[in-house]
Amino acid sequence: MSTTAPLPQTGPRTRASDATLEKAEDVARAALLEHVAADEVGVHLGCFVEAERVVTHTFSCERAGYRGWRWSVTVARASRQRTVTVDEVVLIPGEEAIVAPAWVPWRDRVRPGDLSPGDLLPVDDDDPRLVPTWSFGDDPVEELLDEDERDQVRRVSRELGLGRVRTLSVEGRDQATQRWYAGVGGPHAAVAKAAPSDCMSCGFLVRLAGPLSETFGVCANANANDDGRVVSLDHGCGAHSEAQVARRNLPAPLPDPVVDELTLEDLERF
Repeated sequence: MSTTAPLPQTGPRTRASDATLEKAEDVARAALLEHVAADEVGVHLGCFVEAERVVTHTFSCERAGYRGWRWSVTVARASRQRTVTVDEVVLIPGEEAIVAPAWVPWRDRVRPGDLSPGDLLPVDDDDPRLVPTWSFGDDPVEELLDEDERDQVRRVSRELGLGRVRTLSVEGRDQATQRWYAGVGGPHAAVAKAAPSDCMSCGFLVRLAGPLSETFGVCANANANDDGRVVSLDHGCGAHSEAQVARRNLPAPLPDPVVDELTLEDLERF
């Protein structure tokens, strides 16, 4: 009976070193000095293998204003050849380099309060936060209709162009819910944690309609910081309609008035 020996277990393949390219520091420096002034090139920082027969040498950068940057020179050689060829010479940032922040599209940089009168912020046609009203329907109406009635409403809306063109999608509503709940009108705000009670029991709360009414309302207290803003039902502040000041915190009562009967004649006698 014959047996088959198991295949040897091998780990991940590592890039093989190349002695010829790793010793090509002088070639890399010479290539760098063809493009850069000598006083801008510092010490050799080392080298690392990029790929088979491809090695990159790095040198410190002494150019003014580029602290933490380094010169990178990549060298290579053909198979079975000893001649070293320079691939590229570039300046790259190191860990301590000062670099510009990652570019963010202007649309993603806009924040509440950035828009001035006359500014426009168009919404993409395929914005996932919005869907056509005829295909989704307004929330209060949809809840009262069965499927056949919904289809009829959609057909009429589509044919006559009635109602809003688009309305919030489920994704858009969820994003708004998360944003509002985590914001200054949510339960985690400092003013809410110190409030005597929550907005659910406040007489100044105006309830919303639709699914959002289960979590949010609008504050209508002119003396509150959140007046006219959306607040969660478990939010709160010191302007709660039922807030009471403890007796010990009330100001001390004023003393009884004293009638001053001292006249000018009395003063002259003194």
